[in-house]
Amino acid sequence: MASSSSSIRSINSSAAEFPVTRPRRGFRANRVGFNRVFAQANASSSDPDLSVTVNGLTMPNPFVIGSGPPGTNYTVMKRAFDEGWGAVIAKTVSLDAAKVVNVTPRYAKLRAGANGSAKGQIIGWENIELISDRPLETMLKEFKQLKEEYPERILIASIMEEYNKAAWEELIDRVEQTGIDAFEINFSCPHGMPERKMGAAVGQDCALLEEVCGWINAKATVPVWAKMTPNITDITQPARVSLQTGCEGVSAINTIMSVMGINLDTLRPEPCVEGYSTPGGYSSKAVHPIALAKVMNIAQMMKNEFGDKDYSLSAIGGVETGGDAAEFILLGADTVQVCTGVMMHGYGLVKKLCSELQEFMKKHDFSSIEDFRGASLDYFTTHMDLVKRQQDAIRERKAVKKGLQSDKDWTGDGFVKETESMVSN
Repeated sequence: MASSSSSIRSINSSAAEFPVTRPRRGFRANRVGFNRVFAQANASSSDPDLSVTVNGLTMPNPFVIGSGPPGTNYTVMKRAFDEGWGAVIAKTVSLDAAKVVNVTPRYAKLRAGANGSAKGQIIGWENIELISDRPLETMLKEFKQLKEEYPERILIASIMEEYNKAAWEELIDRVEQTGIDAFEINFSCPHGMPERKMGAAVGQDCALLEEVCGWINAKATVPVWAKMTPNITDITQPARVSLQTGCEGVSAINTIMSVMGINLDTLRPEPCVEGYSTPGGYSSKAVHPIALAKVMNIAQMMKNEFGDKDYSLSAIGGVETGGDAAEFILLGADTVQVCTGVMMHGYGLVKKLCSELQEFMKKHDFSSIEDFRGASLDYFTTHMDLVKRQQDAIRERKAVKKGLQSDKDWTGDGFVKETESMVSN
């Protein structure tokens, strides 16, 4: 796993040194009116507004189906739209699906409780699943059908290719012809594809990432999000390069490289395929704190270096409640993706997420997502600054003298309280 700083070619240039060589893309602004009506029709007038506009595309809520099994075919993506998800990101496609061969079993679960008791709550989920194994022609046909049936809903295509400019250009051209609204570029799959110079192999090498992003953004005419790998020392480096080379947004995080565990009866690793296994991607509730930190790092970088530009951040990692989503939004996320959560709880989860997020907003008197997006970001600082802040606070508390300082300050009305203020505890 190339996750050390040595695997990243250092890029310290400012954003200005990487000018986008094509004009900003047109963003189908006519969607806004429909989606506002859609959002209002599905909420009472007293409910906070959950609609969001991201890179010119308006969604009824910030909840997005993350790329993976929940977006693997027409049937399940249609179900997601019908249930009310704000957008759907399809499972990653490439030109040659024949090279994609999955195995079974390919999932493993980590449960809370003694020795991973089978009765314990699922807190971790590992997968060794590859990108879509369905023919590209089939997926393209289904994208087109979905856009014809749901013209005002947001469908995002996740794409990944080998290190070949012509292949990337062909894939982008063919996928765009279906009418999809945006691309999410999979620079982050941690297993199965890096050996083909795909996925994380690109996302962990900033020089390679810069080149590939250049190909993509010179060709694409719809917004492009770059999906980041957490299997890296400094996630802000590839995020910065992606934005500098023309991407409109960043998604983070993809799964964390992991070994779920060893079966202490058979002594074989899990998930076990014919007695063997391979490291895979870790997701679900247990990764949420790690994802929060990575999203915070990216959000701070984007605010400090790209603050006046319309870039977006889509957060991913262990979202199962409206509160989980609120945390990401408080750190600056525009949208929140859910994948493993849907696999565990079903497509109807979006109703619970929306309801719980609105309850949080009501509690704090927020009327829209923008009212609190990024509100917690400024409360992160360095450890040295924490030390200084605490020392200053202690000095200030000690400087406040206790009780009355002079006989002239005594009053008849407050006599008892004034006496108590000078009693030693």
